[in-house]
Amino acid sequence: MAEAPQVVKDELQQILDEEAFMILHSGETPEIAYHSSLHYLFEDQDGPCLKPGALDLTPLKKAVFQRYEKILFRDMTPAYRDKRIYRGLARSIANWHRLKNFCAREGFDLEQTRKEAARRLLNFLNNEAEEISSGKRKTSSINCTWKELKQFAAELGIDPSDLDQGLEHLCSRK
Repeated sequence: MAEAPQVVKDELQQILDEEAFMILHSGETPEIAYHSSLHYLFEDQDGPCLKPGALDLTPLKKAVFQRYEKILFRDMTPAYRDKRIYRGLARSIANWHRLKNFCAREGFDLEQTRKEAARRLLNFLNNEAEEISSGKRKTSSINCTWKELKQFAAELGIDPSDLDQGLEHLCSRK
C-alpha cells in the first residue's frame, strides 16, 4: 500500500466541504452517505487516508441532520404531493424516527425541528382535508393509518384529540 499523501489544511477543508455537499444532496438515507464519506476519508486508498480522531466530523454530521430535515419537511409539503419526489407522510414518519435516533446518538437538539415539523404537519393535514372536502383533490395522499398519524402527531407535540376526526377517513386502511 502506498504512503498516504500529505493533506494540507486548505485541501482538507475543501474535501470536507465536498463530502458535506454530497451528504446534503444524497438520497433518502443521509446516514449511508455519511458512512460512505467516513470510508472515503479514513479507509479508501483513493481518499486522503486520514487517521480517525484527526478530524472534526461535526460538519458532516450537521449535513446529515440538515438532509433529514429537508426530506422530512418535503413529504409534509402539499405542493409536492403529485411530484415524483413525494413519498408521503409514511416516509415522514420513518424519517422522523431516523432523525430522532441520529440526534440521540450524536447529541443534536431536535426541539426546533420538532416544532417546525408539527407546524408543517398541521398545515398539511388542514390543506389535505380542505382540498378533499372541496373536491379539488379526488383522493387523499395520506399514506399512513389513522393510528400512525395520531402517534406521529403526538411525538411532534400535537395533541391527537386536536386532529380533525374527519382525517381518519383520509388515512390509509393498511
